[in-house]
Amino acid sequence: MSAPSSLCLLRTSAIGDVTHVVPLVRTLQAAWPQTRLTWIVGKLERRLVGELPGVDFVTFDKAAGWAGMREVRAALRGQRFDALLQMQVALRSNLLSLGIKADRRIGYDAARAKDLHGLVVNERIPARSGKHVLDAIGSFCEPLGLKQTTVRWDLPIPDEAHAWASEQLPGDMPTLLVSPSSSHALRNWRPERYAAVMEHATARGWRVALVGGPSASERAMADAVLAACTHAPLDLTGKDTLKKLLALLSRAQLLLTPDSGPMHMANAVGTKVLGLHAASNPNRSGPYSDRRWCVDKYDQAARKYLGKPASELAWGTKIEHSGVMDLIEVDDAIERFDAASTHLGIG
Repeated sequence: MSAPSSLCLLRTSAIGDVTHVVPLVRTLQAAWPQTRLTWIVGKLERRLVGELPGVDFVTFDKAAGWAGMREVRAALRGQRFDALLQMQVALRSNLLSLGIKADRRIGYDAARAKDLHGLVVNERIPARSGKHVLDAIGSFCEPLGLKQTTVRWDLPIPDEAHAWASEQLPGDMPTLLVSPSSSHALRNWRPERYAAVMEHATARGWRVALVGGPSASERAMADAVLAACTHAPLDLTGKDTLKKLLALLSRAQLLLTPDSGPMHMANAVGTKVLGLHAASNPNRSGPYSDRRWCVDKYDQAARKYLGKPASELAWGTKIEHSGVMDLIEVDDAIERFDAASTHLGIG
């Protein structure tokens, strides 16, 4: 088909999922460099992706409620797109999409649609189960006649962010970053278990740094981890921005984290990830490029909490039960750390 003159992408949140949209943007730009791309994105998430070249961004402030939706409509007044890629199925996003004028409205297949999603789209992506979230998002170009065959991020990182990261992590000492908090509290590991892995890394000659956002819950988690440490790591909790975190990740060799936004940010800059998975399936939502260093207890969690193997669960089922992350033992994470160290030629 001929190149569309304009496309609107709607994916407002969360950090990890917004990261997964970037390769789709790159695919569209490579095929149709003259096509005007407009991306409706969340206020926080724009701080991560808002400097992507060749994209017009419209910020949606979900905290503003209906006023935030009206602001988006005002920003798009007078515009009509050849197609809307409606990549978020939450009710709020479906309502937001009603203010976007587009001839084609491409959404998820019926199995992945919810919250009235089917009423706001008139085309659907191919119905495929068993795919990573990034591949599902990438398939939004298929109704347009494209195929995402390469995955490229190249997220812009300002020079000042790199300079700041270099000050925090000078030299070339092997570095383990630890981002202990997920936005889903039931995905978090115990502080003392993080601390045990961090002590092991320190004993192996690694530099260890703790990272996280400025929220009270992340500060509390960081304090609990620090209290359990014998050797105090560098504490950067609440000191970075999303761009500075990208820069920190680009200087580190490994990130220890539960299923979270920083997991996907690390993957996007090529940093290995020691992901902790029990509540979620790493094959669906783990680090896209390399999941070899993840601890995977998802099947064990399925059997314990849902009474069936993971292979019998609906794709995307979350097992966010109290205590589910306790299935991951310290030795599980240390074994993956040592394997990653050997692979990287460290220690």
